[in-house]
Amino acid sequence: MGEVIWFKEMTWFVVVFFGGVILLGVIAGLLQRGRNNKKRKRQRNSRNTVSKHTYTKNKSTVKHTASGVQRSLMTCRPDEVLLTRHLSDLNGAEFERLLALYFRGQGYVVKEVGVGGRDGGVDLVITDRRGEKTAVQAKCYAEHNKVNVQTVRELVAAKRNHDCILSLLITTSDLTSDARKEAEQFKVDYWHGGVIEQKLKAWGKWQPTNKKVKSVPAPTQQAKTSLSKPNTNSKDTITCQCGAPMVKRKNKSGVAFLGCSKYPQCKHTKAIS
Repeated sequence: MGEVIWFKEMTWFVVVFFGGVILLGVIAGLLQRGRNNKKRKRQRNSRNTVSKHTYTKNKSTVKHTASGVQRSLMTCRPDEVLLTRHLSDLNGAEFERLLALYFRGQGYVVKEVGVGGRDGGVDLVITDRRGEKTAVQAKCYAEHNKVNVQTVRELVAAKRNHDCILSLLITTSDLTSDARKEAEQFKVDYWHGGVIEQKLKAWGKWQPTNKKVKSVPAPTQQAKTSLSKPNTNSKDTITCQCGAPMVKRKNKSGVAFLGCSKYPQCKHTKAIS
């Protein structure tokens, strides 16, 4: 009887023990699951925060870029003004616009792809009547600032992005020697300052008028008279017998002498001592 009671107690103990172990395992699992859920939630929140911050930053960048484009467009004066300005008086955007007007006047279909400075190496894409496309890069530089070889390489690489066969580099200054060699090697045509001015003038619509020309005033009648007449008030002036001042002359042999300023009315002469 005692053994039976002992067996029952041991069985109950084992059941309670293992039941407790299982229960603790379940509780531990639930707790671990809860911690994992919280961790995942924190990670999601963190990613959302970063994403939101990136979106805000990108939005700000886009807004800044857009405003930059607007500024560039605003700095480009009206076409009728550009047609009266010298190349040295234009900024980069205005020079591109003037070239666009020129090529349209020559019968090209012109696409202005460099608005706002985001050209990637190409400012204009011009298409002739045969459908042949040319990538144009415009550089409005001062005369001493020459186009370097990197600009030529950028144009060669960028023309493929616009399905262009030909490429043309136009600058108000000139190219460096290395840039010229690179242009000739990759068959990049280029117009320097003198060439583009000739073409614009031949076009006829570009008529710069803002250049100030320094004019030399013509001598007045009084000045002409004073130049044509000898100075009779000078103390060194020698007078003729007739009272007129004498002036320095030379005979056929080249010998200098003094003659009357009223010659041929008065033919009096005097040797120079």
